[in-house]
Amino acid sequence: MSDTPAPNILAARNAVIAMFVLNGALFGLWASRIPTVSAKLSLDPGALGMLLLLMGGGAIAAFPLAGRWVDRHGAATTTVWVAAAHALSILGMGLAPSIGTLALALIFFGATHGAMDVAMNSWAGAVERHLPRPMMSRFHASWSVGAGIGAASGFVAIKLGLPLLAHGAIVIGVVAAICLWLAVPPSKSPMWAPTPRPDTPHAPLFTLPKGQLVLVGLIAMCASLGEGAMADWGAIFLMTTTGVTEASAAIGYAVFSVAMVIMRLGGDRVTFHYGPARTARLAGITAAIGAGLAVGIASYPAALVGFVLMGVGYAVIMPLAFSRATSDPILSPGKAVASLATLGYGGLLMGPPVIGFIAEISSIRVGFAVLTALAVLMAALAPALRPPAP
Repeated sequence: MSDTPAPNILAARNAVIAMFVLNGALFGLWASRIPTVSAKLSLDPGALGMLLLLMGGGAIAAFPLAGRWVDRHGAATTTVWVAAAHALSILGMGLAPSIGTLALALIFFGATHGAMDVAMNSWAGAVERHLPRPMMSRFHASWSVGAGIGAASGFVAIKLGLPLLAHGAIVIGVVAAICLWLAVPPSKSPMWAPTPRPDTPHAPLFTLPKGQLVLVGLIAMCASLGEGAMADWGAIFLMTTTGVTEASAAIGYAVFSVAMVIMRLGGDRVTFHYGPARTARLAGITAAIGAGLAVGIASYPAALVGFVLMGVGYAVIMPLAFSRATSDPILSPGKAVASLATLGYGGLLMGPPVIGFIAEISSIRVGFAVLTALAVLMAALAPALRPPAP
């Protein structure tokens, strides 16, 4: 295969990058305005937590539906249409006058976010197979870039005193318009053409991974559980075990996130040279060393180094898992990605409460020690990420 992809492949690659950026930007926008919405409706932590849980439930419910749409209408077509709906969902949250209407808006936001996640990863896998080198890790790095753009727009909007509705309308008019324009297919481009895969009669709505994909799903769950734990408990871990201030503790998740983005930008090169299985094994070992360092040495500098290593280790796992799912020999791409997303997102939702439960009966340090064991499990299951035999 030539090292220079055909123009239509490059256009499809850029379109997928645009979709990942848009998905991340919309999520970053919402995350940056959570305090605004909470204050507007006088939400207490319990009510806010329940609303966020509804958003996650909407995403999980949409995964299998998105998988079916991908198989029936093609990944590209599904991605573009769902992306447009996801962009408009921001307006619903800006318009919500009560907790009840906000709950409905968040369910819709979560559902479109989850559906877009399945569709764009399916499209990314299809495009990656036509490229001379792996690309999935950089696609996921684009999501992080988008999330940063969305969060930055929130900072500016808050400084200017813009309400969420006006903020969302501006982002839709600029970021969403540009990204959707990039996703418009060139004339008769095969990378946008649907490849219908009709369901078998009485096919179940929810499809679980099968065969080797079960192990891939476990790897994804371990990684996403660790990511969720780092997001919600990383700062508390630092404050409890090292005695630093809240401001210093906030740096922990920042260095973890930066390490993930940097590693994802270079992760495809590592995968190209070492292969997905060896890359995942090295990633699991790196994450295990990082978690062990953070837990084993009650020192702020050591913990920060550990967080960096955990970010490096977790960064490539989900891209590798999605790439493997799109080429699964048993399930269609839509169903495979949807089933994997369910396990991955489930791990992201389960991570914080699992760590919290362990910390309640023991300590936060013991809770983080579990992440070490899960990282070792990722390394042990790494052979499942090898491409299926032709």
